[in-house]
Amino acid sequence: MNILLIAPASGKWKKIGRSGVFRGKTFRFSLLSLLSLAAETPPDVKIRIIDEQVDDIPWEEDFDLVGITCMTAVAPRAYEISEQFRKKGIPVVLGGMHPTFCPREAGLHADAIVMGDAEKIWPRLLEDAANGRLQGIYKNKIQPSLKGLKPMPRHLLKGKNYGTIQAVQATRGCANSCDFCSVAAFHGQSQRYRPVREVRDEIAALPENFFIFVDDNLTADKDYARDLFHALIPLKKKWITQSTLAVADDPDFVRLAAKGGCIGLFVGLETFSGKNLDAVHKTCHRVEQYRDAIRLLHSCGIGVEAGIVFGFDNDTPEVFRYTLDTLDKLEVDVVQVSIFTPLPGTLRFRAMAGRIIDRNLSHYDFHNVVFQPRNITLTDLQAGHDWVTREFYRPWRIARRLLRHARRPGGIASLPYHIALNIAYYGRVVRWKIQGYDPAKRKAVETGKAPGYGSATFAGAPHATPLRARSAE
Repeated sequence: MNILLIAPASGKWKKIGRSGVFRGKTFRFSLLSLLSLAAETPPDVKIRIIDEQVDDIPWEEDFDLVGITCMTAVAPRAYEISEQFRKKGIPVVLGGMHPTFCPREAGLHADAIVMGDAEKIWPRLLEDAANGRLQGIYKNKIQPSLKGLKPMPRHLLKGKNYGTIQAVQATRGCANSCDFCSVAAFHGQSQRYRPVREVRDEIAALPENFFIFVDDNLTADKDYARDLFHALIPLKKKWITQSTLAVADDPDFVRLAAKGGCIGLFVGLETFSGKNLDAVHKTCHRVEQYRDAIRLLHSCGIGVEAGIVFGFDNDTPEVFRYTLDTLDKLEVDVVQVSIFTPLPGTLRFRAMAGRIIDRNLSHYDFHNVVFQPRNITLTDLQAGHDWVTREFYRPWRIARRLLRHARRPGGIASLPYHIALNIAYYGRVVRWKIQGYDPAKRKAVETGKAPGYGSATFAGAPHATPLRARSAE
């Protein structure tokens, strides 16, 4: 049996890895969804993985089965690919978040759909495909255990095309109830854990010193995380992961993470408005705690990449300048700027159904406005998102952050990681000509009134407590 597994790409990302400069390599570090399928595949089956960011699809070759994974933004491209293979008589199976949330829609473009995790059901699907009797829907009755997962066949990827192919998963899912989060919806607001010994053994076998935990919230269960961090200490490897700032409630826990090799955390701060956080039921963060939490992480040699989202119902034109200034004052090292996007399958998508104005799924990439905002225009929301991205990654700001980081404890050792991320995001700004403007400033010019950055940042609520600038650690 000959199987082709595809990670589709569209728009700006299609074939980006084959350009001369700013190839997006830093942001390519995990195809664990497809590698997991490959790991579950019998050894006598031939497998090939295609990543459309760097590879061409081998249309002229013959395959017995094609598997495509997709999130919402690349679903149209996944359907297009699927139809091309089906016209040739090759059966196609779709899986991933979007087919799981929209199985009827996805089923129109495939011979079979995998809903949720594919472990345990993938071998049965392959047997059905070999016998020409694919069923419409494949879904585990209960979420499969993460104990005894088979080794990832990373040799199927070309390492030179990726920031690293050393991606590891210790847990799956997230138990938080943020109503805009597709991860929580996909996993039923639950989290599962691999045995610490199995995770430790996988990491010990990795040939390089740096790896990434792709877990959505590695530190949610602190007892589990403590055991994991202790197990990692003898390996002396460096890693980054995602978490919440709640880790900083326990300084000893943060110090243990650093001792275990942590040099960076991605934390979804989302907004500096407590009212916005309450509106989407995100209770694991409190705005007034951000400053002390980030200071603690920095003192332990852990960098902070913040996820910031614009477009919450309480955002006004003043939110963009205020957010940029606050990021500077907090000394956030890297930021991922997004536009609030109600994804199919989430509670927020259903709640906002009447306000969605763009049904083109390819625009659901967190960088396009697809709904009618409450207290800001569509144009200003898009422009403000672009403006903050461009301003945060101006070369002088990047240089200031890197110099500041180098002076912190452990800063020199983790400096290459910070350089790579900042330059990669700067590359996006340059390659895609991101510009935008400050909506509050433009509004002030039009009305002749000074922008109210300090008092009208969030509609219906006072702005968060001002943060004072401080010297580098």
